[in-house]
Amino acid sequence: MGGGEAVTRSAPLPSDPVSRLSVFLFQTTWTRRGLRGLREGTWAATAAVGATPRVKTLAPVQSRLAPAARSFAESVHMATQAHSLSYTGCNFLRQRLVLSTLSGRPVKIRKIRARDDNPGLRDFEASFIRLLDKITNGSRIEINQTGTTLYYQPGLLYGGSVEHDCSILRSIGYYLESLLCLAPFMKHPLRIVLRGVTNDQVDPSVDVLKVTALPLLKQFGIDGESFELKIVRRGMPPGGGGEVLFSCPVRKVLKPIQLTDPGKIKRIRGMAYSVRVSPQMANRIVDSARSILNKFIPDIYIYTDHMKGVNSGKSPGFGLSLVAETTNGTFLSAELASNPQGQGAAVLPEDLGRNCARLLLEEIYRGGCVDSTNQSLALLLMTLGQQDVSKVLLGPLSPYTIEFLRHLKSFFQIMFKIETKPCGEELKGGDKVLMTCVGIGFSNLSKTLK
Repeated sequence: MGGGEAVTRSAPLPSDPVSRLSVFLFQTTWTRRGLRGLREGTWAATAAVGATPRVKTLAPVQSRLAPAARSFAESVHMATQAHSLSYTGCNFLRQRLVLSTLSGRPVKIRKIRARDDNPGLRDFEASFIRLLDKITNGSRIEINQTGTTLYYQPGLLYGGSVEHDCSILRSIGYYLESLLCLAPFMKHPLRIVLRGVTNDQVDPSVDVLKVTALPLLKQFGIDGESFELKIVRRGMPPGGGGEVLFSCPVRKVLKPIQLTDPGKIKRIRGMAYSVRVSPQMANRIVDSARSILNKFIPDIYIYTDHMKGVNSGKSPGFGLSLVAETTNGTFLSAELASNPQGQGAAVLPEDLGRNCARLLLEEIYRGGCVDSTNQSLALLLMTLGQQDVSKVLLGPLSPYTIEFLRHLKSFFQIMFKIETKPCGEELKGGDKVLMTCVGIGFSNLSKTLK
């Protein structure tokens, strides 16, 4: 099995006793690999075929070793290729790599921006692959010279204490969304420090994920003293300079959920933040947001957060994140951030506050028991739950969620029952979708036993 072919599963032992013995007499060597600046850190098990026997009496067995080794290598290679998945293009790269890691199925992605002037993986995608490599053990990553083809064979989720510098082209939320999917299934509890941009106009901010995704994970039984998401420093684009601490306990199995009644809005909370600008900016945002929201509900409190000095990152900016909580513990969110320094027209804090309040009202109209940001996270945890029925009521499915459902079918062979619930007297707002599935009974086998 020369050539460093990775061993992914054990083949059945031959019936011939001599061949059985020869399989046990493989000498295993371990080779460390590096890959185009990616800290691959993979250990490929390779059997040393044709090695000189240490004991002369084993010479008859050694003569039969090569054919058995070749057949064993071929069976492993064919098994790996048979259950690997192939995709084209750069879209939904995170979905494919996260589901590949959880399912253990290798994935090959071709023609990544093949026709662009600058083809191949971007810096933020390479940074995401490096992050996956840091939290797993035994992953095998291969990228061609131009970066247009990626082969990913997942290893075991390891966890532990990790530090990672995220690309400033995307915010920390880009990386954190995937970590929320993977963290409960590590071998050791994950404690990770992420550095980069904390708030931007593209990805969910750390503020929103803290108040919406963490309560959702608790519904599935993922909770504990070590479960926290903390903003140490804020960083706005384009300079970044933010720092976030995320820690999550591990769980062997997840609980099934029945989230079918979102309840009514009882309070609205928010966070108006400003860095390297006047502290008065945050107060102006709060006043303008309240001018719209006070017409609907009195229980509104929007905190202001003005970080100074080293905690304020490297670029100026401001923004607002709002969260509406219902009587049944559902959280619906909306957020807006100012334009990055030197890009686009300047945004008035009054306009930003009013527009963010309108976005929250639109999210409340869409409704459901999970907001549109966390739809895919809820569906993934339902899929990985115990072999029992889980139900969740969602608002209109986003295009990202629709593609995620297709990927769930490819990786886990699971399909959801989808029932539309038109708005009526009891159900206010827009049309809803009731998603029902039976979990696959996913079990965290790598969890350390105590």
